[in-house]
Order: sequence, then structure tokens, then C-alpha cells
Amino acid sequence: MTVPALERALASLDVRPGQAMRVTLSADGTLPLGRGEASLVYVRAGEITGDAVGRTGCAVDAVSGASEPALSGRTMLAGDAFLSLGCAPIVLVSESGAEVTAVPLALTPTIDTRALPPFLFVSGFIRAEPAAAELAAQLGAPRPGAEQSRAGDETICRLMVTTVLLSALRTWASRARTPVWPPRADDPFLERVVEAITDDPGNEWTLERLAALGVMSRSALSARFRRAFGSSPASFVTEVRMRRAKEMLDAGVPVSETSRTLGYASDEGFSRAFRRHAGVTPSSWRGHARPTLPR
Repeated sequence: MTVPALERALASLDVRPGQAMRVTLSADGTLPLGRGEASLVYVRAGEITGDAVGRTGCAVDAVSGASEPALSGRTMLAGDAFLSLGCAPIVLVSESGAEVTAVPLALTPTIDTRALPPFLFVSGFIRAEPAAAELAAQLGAPRPGAEQSRAGDETICRLMVTTVLLSALRTWASRARTPVWPPRADDPFLERVVEAITDDPGNEWTLERLAALGVMSRSALSARFRRAFGSSPASFVTEVRMRRAKEMLDAGVPVSETSRTLGYASDEGFSRAFRRHAGVTPSSWRGHARPTLPR
């Protein structure tokens, strides 16, 4: 999605928030969001995990500025935000309990807003948008049947929700200006090679096999690949594997299974490659990616 398209999508966003509610989830509690149920969720305390279940969402790390597709489970902690446009059902689960503010949204789709991600996970939202996060923390009656709201509260709530929603989308939009992944090329033969690697990163991809897929010689593939993407085919294979490894480890897949799935002959070889790429071992990444709180 180009920057002008992002700006049009945000400008044309027609949102009508419903009644904000504060929800307390016990250990292993769930917050289901059905298809057609657009929602904004802000984590006040604890942790929740959402799994896109086959749909490609977007995960934004507001602290580091990193943005990447969210193809598997993502854990959100206090100060994080989640947005579902209602394109597909999703269930948010808390392993150890959480307090969240949930706001149902009525969204009118446009040509531009259809290009927004169906799910948006924003970690560190409170740091990126402290004012909006403070508003989100104040939203919602503590429980159903609380004392009647004062005149004008509904209008104020709508303004607050709109501010939080647009802040979350702008955070995503600013991070989404990083290069498109996987990279695209005007060359259909290179596109065929890229698609094969991203579809099956665990395959034993040799330069010969990739050149055969691209219907060209090894030297031609190397030259055209580097000219189009700035890296060698072998480096691209490693990059795809490492990105997929992060997704699998984030989802709680064991290190050994991740290693085998991605075509590594040994866990040690996979660990060395992952540490060169991410700066930490796979086990450290996996442990950090799925934090839990004391019961």
C-alpha cells in the first residue's frame, strides 16, 4: 500500500464506536471477536494472545519501529493495542488473566480502507502514542449496569475512540513505509523464484534448482537477483527462513521442530544462523515472544 493510499484510507475512514466496556479475563479466559465485529482492544493489565488463523495481519513494534506480517499468534501486554476490522473471526486468549478495554466499531468500508490490514497488533502503543493510550485507559464503564453516564459522555467517548483508532492506524502507517515483503520484481521469472522460496522455505534450494525455476543460467539468476533485490539468492533464502522462524517461535513451536521444518540439518546449525540474524538464540527469542505472568 503506497503512502498516498494510506493517507486516503485514514482520511476516508468512517467509524462509529459502540459502547466501550472494560473486560476482566481470568486465567485461560477468552474474548471472541466474530466476523463482521470490528473492534478496538486496549490491554490495561496482564496479557492476551491473538491468532490470525490463516489471515495476514500486521504486527507493529512501536519501540523499534519494525513492521512485519502477522501470520501466527501474537502476545500483547499492558499498553499494547489490537484492532480487528471484522474481516475474519479471531479469539483473544489470556493465559494468566488480563484487563482490557474493548470497543465495538461500525466501519463503512471504502476502496482505500479495504487495503488496511484485517488485524493490527501494536506493541508499545503506550510509548508511541501516550496521549491516545491514556484516553484508551479511561474508556468504558467498569461493568455492565454501572451508574448512568452524564450528558455528553457518549460524544466524548466517540471522540476518544476515534482518536485512539486513528492513532493506532497512523502508527501502523508510519511503520508500513518499510520495504514491501516479500520483495516484488517486474521480472516474472524472478517472481516465480521468489514465490517458490517463500512458499517452501524448508526446501533444499540450490542455485541450480532456483535457476531452473527461473529458466535461466546460474550466473544470470545471480546477476538479475542482485540487481532487483540487492542480495544473492542464497541470502534471500536465509532471510525467508529467518522470518518464518520468528513467526513459528512466536507461535510457540519448539526450536527442534522449527529447525527441521526450515530444512536445517541440525539444531546447532539453525541456532547459529538464527543468532547471526536476530542477535539472540532461538530459545531466547521463543521465551521472550510468549511472556507469561505469575498466577
